[in-house]
Amino acid sequence: MNWFSAITVFLTAFLAVFWEAAFNGIRHWIGAQIDLLPAIMVYVALSGSIGMMATFAVLGGLWFDSLSANPLGVTVLPLFFIGLAIYINRDLILRDQTFAQFVLGLAASSLAPVMTLLFLLTTGHEPLFGWGTIWQLIVMTLGGAIATPIFFEFFNFVNRVLGPRTYSETSFRPDREIRRGR
Repeated sequence: MNWFSAITVFLTAFLAVFWEAAFNGIRHWIGAQIDLLPAIMVYVALSGSIGMMATFAVLGGLWFDSLSANPLGVTVLPLFFIGLAIYINRDLILRDQTFAQFVLGLAASSLAPVMTLLFLLTTGHEPLFGWGTIWQLIVMTLGGAIATPIFFEFFNFVNRVLGPRTYSETSFRPDREIRRGR
């Protein structure tokens, strides 16, 4: 991942966190807010380096926690663990397949809030937890799963249109004649 892609990913994550906090239309309409950071983490873990993935987990988690009711830093570890699990196994994952992206987004979007809830419960906090939490978990999981292939397409489109051009040079020269024979 080049510097342009990294800037695009971090800017998108910042805007996604801001959008989640500032605009409550979807939250009031469906009763839950869709978390987009696990979907972007799937892209970063499959496309970036380990440093990029760790930086995204720290910055994205701190941005999310600073605009939510979570204690500062509680979202960093779930994002990091999800990214690390995907990063370790990324050679085995079909990253260009929409179904694989959907399934990874489904897993990441369901694990992130569950792990955050477990961290909150083990650190002595008392989060709001009830039957509505199951509905919110379903909405967050399906929303993140749908958003993951969309983010892949968006980042590929931005890199293709605005990113630096890559040219491949071959070792074959078209003006060279190869003589065969004895």
